[in-house]
Amino acid sequence: MILRLQDGINPYYVQTLGMVFFPGAKFGENEQETPDNPILSVTCSREDDGTAVAHAELTYRNKTVSADERVSPDDNFPIDRVDKIAVGRAVFGAGKQYFGHIPPWGILTGVRPSKVATELLNTGHGILRSRQILRDEYFLNPQKAALAVSVAGTEMRLCKKLDRNLCSVYISIPFCPSRCAYCSFVSYTSPRLLSLIPDYLKMLAKDLASMFDMIRRLGKRVATVYIGGGTPTTLSPSQLRFLLGEITKQVDPATLMEFTLEAGRPDTITKEKLKIAKEYGVTRISVNPQTLSEEILESIGRKHTVADFFRAYDIAQASGIRDVNVDLIAGLPGDNFGNFSAAIDRVIELAPTNLTVHTFCVKRAADILRENSGVYSLSGGDAVKCVSYSQLKTKFAGYKPYYMYRQKNTVGNLENVGYALEGHEGMYNIFMMEELHSIFGIGAGAVTKLVDYRLPKEGRSRIVRLFTPKYPYEYLRDADRIRDGAADGSELPLREKILRFFSPDLDGDPS
Repeated sequence: MILRLQDGINPYYVQTLGMVFFPGAKFGENEQETPDNPILSVTCSREDDGTAVAHAELTYRNKTVSADERVSPDDNFPIDRVDKIAVGRAVFGAGKQYFGHIPPWGILTGVRPSKVATELLNTGHGILRSRQILRDEYFLNPQKAALAVSVAGTEMRLCKKLDRNLCSVYISIPFCPSRCAYCSFVSYTSPRLLSLIPDYLKMLAKDLASMFDMIRRLGKRVATVYIGGGTPTTLSPSQLRFLLGEITKQVDPATLMEFTLEAGRPDTITKEKLKIAKEYGVTRISVNPQTLSEEILESIGRKHTVADFFRAYDIAQASGIRDVNVDLIAGLPGDNFGNFSAAIDRVIELAPTNLTVHTFCVKRAADILRENSGVYSLSGGDAVKCVSYSQLKTKFAGYKPYYMYRQKNTVGNLENVGYALEGHEGMYNIFMMEELHSIFGIGAGAVTKLVDYRLPKEGRSRIVRLFTPKYPYEYLRDADRIRDGAADGSELPLREKILRFFSPDLDGDPS
C-alpha cells in the first residue's frame, strides 16, 4: 500500500487505519504504483479556532473515492487530539465509500480499544454517554461500544485501590512440543533447540535471583508472577520442579495476588506436572484447545486431539489449582459458525473460571502464510457471528469481559476478549495491557516494561521497554553480559539501567 501523507500526520496511525480495509497490507519504501496496490493520500490542516480539517483520497483498481472531515476541539476531543480524530474519520469515510463496509471498531486502532472508554469514564461521562460518544464520534458499532465501556468499567473497579508500588514478573519459557501454523511467538521445537532447556533453566535461575534482588532494592512488592512462552509445560516434571523451586526461593507464593503457569497445550499436561504446580503455589493455568474440531486441529498443526483436551481439562480441574482458563479462536481457516458455537457451548458446560476468545490473526512470520496467502478477510465471514455469539453466551452464563486487546491483521478487524466469573479475573492480563505498573521480564524474548507514575524529569519517558535476546541460544550467549554489564564497561548492567529509570538523582537514558 502506498501512503502519501502531509507532513505532521502520524504514518503509523494511517497504516493501522489502512489495514482495517486492506488486511495484510505492506508499506515498504519501494512499493510499486499498480492498479492492485492501493494509494491512500491524506492531508490535514488547522483553522484559526483550532478546528482540524482532513481530506483522504483512496485509489484502488482504477477507482478513486474521497472523504472530508472537520473536528473542532470540545469536551470530547481535546485540542491535541483533533488532528488524529479528523484524519481517522476521513480515512474511515473513504474506505467506507469504496467497500460499503463499516469496520466494527470504527476509527479506533491499536492494541487497547478500551483506552478511550476508560478516559471517558474517568472524565465524568457515564456509561450510557460513553457508549454514545464511541458510537457517534468514533463510529463503533453498538455492540463494540458496549463491550469497550464494560471492560473499562471492570478494569477501573478492580484496579481502583491498588498500591502504585506493586509490580509483576514475567518469566519466558520459549519452547513448544510443535509449532502451530498460525503462531508468531518466539517458541522453538526442534530436538536441537529443545536440548538447550537444561542450560536455559540454569541461566534463568541466575537472572531470577538478580531481578528479584533488584525488585527488593527498589522497594517494590510483586503482585503477580506469570510463566509464559511458548508452552512452559513442555518442561519435564523435574525441570518444572527446578523452575518453580527457583521462583519460590525469591518470592513467597502466598503473598501473590496470582501465580500463573501457562500450560496451554493439552498434550503437555500430566497429573504429575500439575501436582508439582499446585505444590509450589500456582493459582492459575490454561488448557487451550483453540478449537474442538479434529480436522482443524490437524490443519493448524496442534498435534493433539479433542479427547486430549478433555483429558487435560479433567486433570486441571482435579488438581486443586484455583483458576483454569480455556482459549478458543474464532475465524480459524476452515472453521465455521456451527463448529465454533458448538465449541463455546461445550466449554461453557465445563464451567472454567476463565474463558478467552481470540480472533484469528496471522503475522508475517507464521507458517500458514506460506501455504495460504488468502487467510486475511475484510468482512470477517463467520468470525463476526462467532465473536458475537461468544459475547452473548458468556454473558448468559455469568461471565463478564474484563480485559481486551486487538492485533493487526485480525480477521474482520475483531478483538480478543478475556471473560471471567466474578472474582476470578486474571490480574496479570490487566496489568500487562493497561500499563498500570512495571513488569519485569526474565528469559529469552521477555520484555521489561518500566512504568513510573511520578512526574518525570524533562526528557525522560514515563514508560521504557528493555529487551532481552530473542532466541534461546542468543540468550545463553548474552545473558551474563546483559545482567552484569560488558567487561570493558561499554554497556551498563541491567540493574543500572533500571535504577536510572526509577532514581530521580541519576541521569541517562535507561534504554
